Amino acid sequence: METAEFETQLLASIRQIGIPPRPVILEKIALEMRRDEPDLITLARIISADVSISGSLLKVVNSPYFGYRTKARTVQDALTMLGLANTASTIATIVLRNVLPPMPAMERFWDASARVAEISGWLAQEIGRKDGVRSEDAYTFSLFRDCGIPIMMRKFPQYIETLAIANADTERAFTEVEESRHPTNHAVVGSLLGQSWWLPENTCQAIRHHHDFVSIRAGAGALSPTVRRLIALSQLAERIDQEMTGQNQSCEWHKMGEACLELLDLSAADLPALQAGASELMRGHAP
Repeated sequence: METAEFETQLLASIRQIGIPPRPVILEKIALEMRRDEPDLITLARIISADVSISGSLLKVVNSPYFGYRTKARTVQDALTMLGLANTASTIATIVLRNVLPPMPAMERFWDASARVAEISGWLAQEIGRKDGVRSEDAYTFSLFRDCGIPIMMRKFPQYIETLAIANADTERAFTEVEESRHPTNHAVVGSLLGQSWWLPENTCQAIRHHHDFVSIRAGAGALSPTVRRLIALSQLAERIDQEMTGQNQSCEWHKMGEACLELLDLSAADLPALQAGASELMRGHAP
């Protein structure tokens, strides 16, 4: 498909589904990043103009799951430590929650997404970097992984019931359940948002396929190693979070857990230690 045709279809899908448009701050960042020699001072000024976003960026960069030995004290420090692309992705995660209209019962969803993202970033560091996946990548993907859910919830009044059915289905893919009741699924919607917001291609692909247990089980060739590792880290993080909190139980680990452990070179015997480490991490974040 030609680029122009793809962009036209993407924009049409975005309008039809109601995906939030790309935030202005991301437009400004992207404009500077497309220059032959992006200016860190200019980018820092753009980001610093929004006190909420710049403060949140520093908080994220200085979080323990990124593992930086020195603390970022300014936005320019954060840019230097994260790099341009990762800074843009991190800011996208910060503004995501703000651009989607608040809805009843969504606070628990956002809290769970934040916990899974933090645990994913920590796991990427704890298990070791491989297939080009860094803590920042795992964090960004996990926070955006289910971003299609609130959009689907806003679009389809019966979607809460669909979620309950999909979470309880032990055989069908989560997205297959969604498509039996709606014209699309949250993974497709989330990947469209990722493309519209210029998230990295691997992140968009991982969002699109994070319930595709057939491809995860299929081994090399079905998906790129980077995409498969992103998905595996996030699934393991979700499993750990569910064990810690007892919330948001689903059947996804039943469908994908064994394959995810194999992808991460882990076994079931490794889980208690990772569970303990993640629990300590989250206790350190408690107020």
